Amino acid sequence: MAAANKAPRTVFHCRACGGESPKWLGKCPHCGEWNTLEEGLAETASKHRFQALAGSGAPPAVATLAEIEAAEVERASTGQEELDRVLGGGLVAGGVVLIGGDPGIGKSTLLLQALDAMSARMPVLYVTGEESGAQVALRARRLGLSGARVRVLAEIHLERILAAIEAERPALAVIDSIQTLYSDQLTSAPGSVTQVRECAAQLTRVAKGSARGGTGIVLVGHVTKEGALAGPRVLEHMVDTVLYFEGDTHSSFRLVRAIKNRFGAVNEIGVFAMTERGLKGVANPSAIFLSTHGEPVPGSCVLVTLEGTRPLLVEVQALVDSGGPSPRRLSVGLDRDRLAMLLAVLHRHAGVPCMDQDVFVNAVGGVRIGEPAADLAVLLAIQGSLRGRALPRGFIAFGEVGLAGEVRPAPRGQERLREAAKLGFSVAVVPKANAPKKAIEGLTVHAVERIEQAIDAVRSLA
Repeated sequence: MAAANKAPRTVFHCRACGGESPKWLGKCPHCGEWNTLEEGLAETASKHRFQALAGSGAPPAVATLAEIEAAEVERASTGQEELDRVLGGGLVAGGVVLIGGDPGIGKSTLLLQALDAMSARMPVLYVTGEESGAQVALRARRLGLSGARVRVLAEIHLERILAAIEAERPALAVIDSIQTLYSDQLTSAPGSVTQVRECAAQLTRVAKGSARGGTGIVLVGHVTKEGALAGPRVLEHMVDTVLYFEGDTHSSFRLVRAIKNRFGAVNEIGVFAMTERGLKGVANPSAIFLSTHGEPVPGSCVLVTLEGTRPLLVEVQALVDSGGPSPRRLSVGLDRDRLAMLLAVLHRHAGVPCMDQDVFVNAVGGVRIGEPAADLAVLLAIQGSLRGRALPRGFIAFGEVGLAGEVRPAPRGQERLREAAKLGFSVAVVPKANAPKKAIEGLTVHAVERIEQAIDAVRSLA
């Protein structure tokens, strides 16, 4: 009798790695992350849970790589050109995509638009665990979507969802969101580390177990206050593609960024504009990241950065002001530690002192620049702000700057220059190794090897 009334045992799961601990600890003993352990009930798995995996006793089929047929993966267009770009050309049959972003940023809107476009060519299923079917239908009408062929299921019970997928056999199923699902096989609440991991594993198994041309799965995931995908990190390892939906709530523009893609390039981005009729792809995203002031102003320099395979023109702005004994270095959209290093290079090798100046650097449009090819543009913007001299109209620069003051080449420099010329830029300062072998019409290129040469080239253009 006492055993029957015994309280269920509780354990602590790490939301970063999914590891289990019998008691709360400040630091996860498995992955070393701090303050990630969350209390939950100890799982009592059904004795039949893995019965199918036990097998019938027959040995599994093993083949060599040469014997396995390796055909090119077929892709289905989502009807959204920018989303197709991020995915590497479209959705892969049997692929699993995880997309995360802040609440209200447009994840459900984008996926509903994609499903409506794809429903004319293939069967699709929208599983909503956060809204009712009526709410989804109301949003579709507000977006001007017909939705005549989009099948909708309002359900959070995993076993029922799997049964619906088996009965409907859609080419694509969207699960909105994975944190709302629960399985009967586990006793923890929806959204717990164990439930999220198990539900994602079951859905992935369904997609991978399908024959060629089977069901593709898109999982919508919540994000933490730091902007990372909520739940165990093993979730990102299970899926084929991980997309992040980014954007400023004060701006109508949204970025979809791929950070993992087994079927395409990583760090690819798609640019959308939020309108009354939903999300629309932006044909010329460089226009977003360039300011609209008429005449050139001191402290502004345009660079050509690469986001995946796409060259983008981004304006970098710098403001240098007297800072007193404790000058500040602040950067938005660029690495702050790299800014401090570049200021030391500028002083040591170009003779431009900033040790007693406040230095503020900003990438226009809210874009984040991670590649070192922005170094040269940042230094020229700082030098222009300090001297109060604007760069010439139609000027661009890119290149990595080393600690010895050398200007190193950036990858795919020819594509960057052609993109700048296409958008009407006429003067470029680039690393010598990126100088074009053939002249580019309308673009004058100044090739430099050191930061001092770059500053002298800019002075000669004034």
